[in-house]
Amino acid sequence: MCIKGVNTFQKNNSELASSATPSNCSIHIIANAAFGTGISGGDRIFIECARRWGATGFNVCIYSSEDGLEMCKRNKLSDVKYICWSASKFKKFGFFSSYSYRVFKGCKAALRLTFNDKKNIVYSASDFWPDFLPALILKLRFRKRVKWVAGFYLLLPNPFRRDSFYSGSRRLKAIMYFLSQKISYPIVLSHADMIFVTNDLDRQKFVNKRLSPESVVAVKGGIDTKTPLKLPNYQKLFDAIFIGRLCLEKGVRELVDIWEKVCQEKPAAKLAVLGDGPLKDEVIEKINKKGLSHNIKLFGFIDGIKKFEYIKQSKIVLHPSIIDSGGMAACEAMICGLPGVSFDIPALRSYYPKGMIKTPCYSLDKFANNILKLLNDSDFYKKVSNDAVHCAMDWDWDKRCAELLGAIST
Repeated sequence: MCIKGVNTFQKNNSELASSATPSNCSIHIIANAAFGTGISGGDRIFIECARRWGATGFNVCIYSSEDGLEMCKRNKLSDVKYICWSASKFKKFGFFSSYSYRVFKGCKAALRLTFNDKKNIVYSASDFWPDFLPALILKLRFRKRVKWVAGFYLLLPNPFRRDSFYSGSRRLKAIMYFLSQKISYPIVLSHADMIFVTNDLDRQKFVNKRLSPESVVAVKGGIDTKTPLKLPNYQKLFDAIFIGRLCLEKGVRELVDIWEKVCQEKPAAKLAVLGDGPLKDEVIEKINKKGLSHNIKLFGFIDGIKKFEYIKQSKIVLHPSIIDSGGMAACEAMICGLPGVSFDIPALRSYYPKGMIKTPCYSLDKFANNILKLLNDSDFYKKVSNDAVHCAMDWDWDKRCAELLGAIST
């Protein structure tokens, strides 16, 4: 579904939501798996959708633990109702204990929840069990009174394969997640009314005799296209910037090796890294071991206007993910005119058809050469930069959330 000429979300919503309206339908968002102080792509999607859907008059209710509610408040999410499924007392026992309790608490609450509206949209923000199991219970309890929209934004590659990127304790975690999807995937296929996936390739894995192509929506994501236009231009302090979680999937180990190769030709080259995650200490150790502490600067997790200020101080955005179904962070830089460089992962071909140079997987030398070509060839840089802006303009959150409301409300 594509909406043309969306100036404001409110202007077009009445045209889209012909079946479900604020007077006859409530939207219930289960985001019970949110954990820690960061924000994932799936978290960003439900927050930005809830912000706009609530502003139109829809009764939007978010069910989450303390972590999720704090995340919503940090992102200034208003015009919604919050219901806390408290899990704080188990957080001190570690992730697994907290995760298990959230599953229990969410399922227990779903068994007791009552709906007053004849039509209710239940959106599970992820395929993690604290999100999808309570949604399944509500669907089974209320049947036709509930339309279950299931978020399923990553189908994990098989970690049992010999060529898997996972190793050690991370492989064990990947195996646990992979096995959990062996249960969640068929349940979602057989019970959800609509599925939100990340990209067009993943859509093909969910369409079946029960779910039509229109029932499986490639969300991709969205970005704030307005704030960057309000900010001035800044002096370019960094040759490149990386924005994302410091984890194996995002290719942060490879990122350090790539930048070492760039510095061999440009010894003063500077890279800004915005993000936090489980590999932070390993990344810092690797930077120091290679003597790149003056070339790679880690700033931690940064969001909002400050993030765009760092982006505007940079020349190129790097997206070296090795396992990915998409990604919104790079697009936030592309709207500011930064050309991108990534590996040629199939999902990214439809995600970023232009404005992002694709590097053969997983050649670090060729990745570094693409960076150097952008830095050394001003004409080439300008062309890819213009392509990046044009590609990113279609990602406006107002437009994207209007399209999604139109999809779930019919």
